[in-house]
Amino acid sequence: MVYSYNMEKPTKRGLGKGFEALLPSDFDKSILLSPQDRIEKIPINKLSPNPSQPRKHFEEAALSELADSIKQYGVLQPLLVTPQKNLYIIIAGERRWRASKKAGLEFVPAVVHQRKELEQIEIALIENVQRVDLTPLEQAISIEKLHEQFNFTYDDIAKRLGKASSTITNIVRLLKLPKKAKEALTTNKITEGHARQVLALINQPDKQEFLLNAILKNNWNVRQAEQFVTSLKTGIKEDKKASARTESETKETKNLSNKLGTKVTLKRMAHGGRLEITYKDDKDLARIISLFY
Repeated sequence: MVYSYNMEKPTKRGLGKGFEALLPSDFDKSILLSPQDRIEKIPINKLSPNPSQPRKHFEEAALSELADSIKQYGVLQPLLVTPQKNLYIIIAGERRWRASKKAGLEFVPAVVHQRKELEQIEIALIENVQRVDLTPLEQAISIEKLHEQFNFTYDDIAKRLGKASSTITNIVRLLKLPKKAKEALTTNKITEGHARQVLALINQPDKQEFLLNAILKNNWNVRQAEQFVTSLKTGIKEDKKASARTESETKETKNLSNKLGTKVTLKRMAHGGRLEITYKDDKDLARIISLFY
C-alpha cells in the first residue's frame, strides 16, 4: 500500500506525523519539481539499490547507529527513488534504506520521480553550477547536491562540467571552511585564494583563525597568506614569527635596494626562498649586473 503526501496538505497521516516531520526544514526541496510532488510511504521490500551507485561499502557500525536513531525518531529525510517495473530504484538514500531494514521498518518515506524528471533536475543543477554569478560557496553547494542526491562521483561531475577533477574537488573543499571564513568569502572580504590558504590549516583551527584575522585586519594578499602557511609547515610555531616571514621587505632587502638603486624583495618558500631584483630595461639590468663585478 502506498500513502501519498501533497506539498500543500497531507492527504493522510500514514506515518502518524504531519508533513513537516517527513520533510524537515533542512530537506533539500530542489529535488521536488513542483508543489504537487509527493512523498510516498513505500514498502521496504519494493526498494532496490541503484546498480550504478558508486558507493559499495557501508560501515556496519555506522549503519547500526543510524538504525537505532531510526527506531527512535523514524526516517527524517525521505529517499529519492524512481519506478522500474515492480520495484523502485534508489537514487539517493541507500544508507537510510539499509539502516531502516536493520531497524525492522516495513515502509519508508520517499520522493518518487520518473527518469525524465530526474534528468531535468540533474540538468538544472548542472546549469546552476555553470552560472557566472554564483559565489564559490554557492558553486560548492550545487556540486555537493549532485554528489549527494544523485550519487555522482566528483569525476562524473567534472566531466559533465568540462572541468578538471581537481578543480571540482577544490571547490567542494570550501564547504569545510570555518563559519567566519565562509561569511568572509561570501561577502567578498577574502578571495578564493585566501580561502584555500585557510583550508590548508584545517587541522589547526587556532591558526586558521589567526590567519583569517590577519587577512582581514592587515589586508594580506594571497601571497602573504601562503607564506604564513608555508612558515608554519616549516616548523615555526609562533604566530608572530610566522607573520614576520610574510613580509617581502626586510631591513636587509632595503639596504640592498639602496646599494643597487632598485627594488629588492624577498619571497620565502618551504625550503629556502627567492630574492627578486627589479630592473626597468636591459640597460638597467646591465647596470645592476656590473655592480657585482
